[in-house]
Amino acid sequence: MSQGKMLGQALPVTSYALLGLLTFGDELTGYELKQRADVTLRFYWVAPAMSQIYSELTRLTEHGLVEPHTRSDGGRDVTTYAITEAGRTALRTWMETTPAGFPVIKHTVLLRLLMGHVSDPASTRAMLEQYVEELAQARKELQDVRESLRGADGPGEPFQHPAIVADWGLDFFDAEARHARAAIKSLVE
Repeated sequence: MSQGKMLGQALPVTSYALLGLLTFGDELTGYELKQRADVTLRFYWVAPAMSQIYSELTRLTEHGLVEPHTRSDGGRDVTTYAITEAGRTALRTWMETTPAGFPVIKHTVLLRLLMGHVSDPASTRAMLEQYVEELAQARKELQDVRESLRGADGPGEPFQHPAIVADWGLDFFDAEARHARAAIKSLVE
């Protein structure tokens, strides 16, 4: 195995996301990782499907970046995963030595708005109004996540960085709603 692979350089971003989710101190099953991803990653990254999580856990295990622990639970085997020191090193190396890169935005609302001239103006406005409603719902869900971090989100606390990400996401949703409402207004005038 190459040194790059030993340090995790050749892994997909989803692998690093799962390693990151395992750094909060507890061993998790694949199902629990999926739940944690759905509560956190989905606001700014694609939350992986169950099948993808298990594929990545297999890859991470093969690379020695996570360690599986199997125990019997009511007659069935349950496997939890813990990040290894090599996994922490790979994650840290990836974070510190690879550029984050400029995010690629795949924004279907903006794509449709760009081509709004080929659609009925009322349909375009309705699409934007629906988006504003969806933003409000997503904001409420993220606000709930943000509130759950209170008390462990100060400097040096375990959830300081997730709290910063949640605040960023809340500001993003607010800005998106503001722009969508401005677009609706300009389409009415």
